[in-house]
Amino acid sequence: MSRRVIVREIRGIPFFLLVMYLQEMGGKLLSEGYLQAPGWEATLTRMEPFRIGSLAVGQTRLEICIEESLVDEFIARFGQKTLRAGG
Repeated sequence: MSRRVIVREIRGIPFFLLVMYLQEMGGKLLSEGYLQAPGWEATLTRMEPFRIGSLAVGQTRLEICIEESLVDEFIARFGQKTLRAGG
């Protein structure tokens, strides 16, 4: 099976919420920030807050190692969970 590594920096979504989303997608939390599911594994790493002037926004690095055949569905489902409306 061919695998792909996907790396994203996610801002404005709390770390615990990202973990919860990945659990809802079938991931089992094996240690802080490390989840595994059939066909994929994910590592979440807290990063320094992103700063714009005096405003600080939390950010997390997400690294996913996933079977190539699962990539499109995973990205679509995770994208729906992390979509935020502007306003």
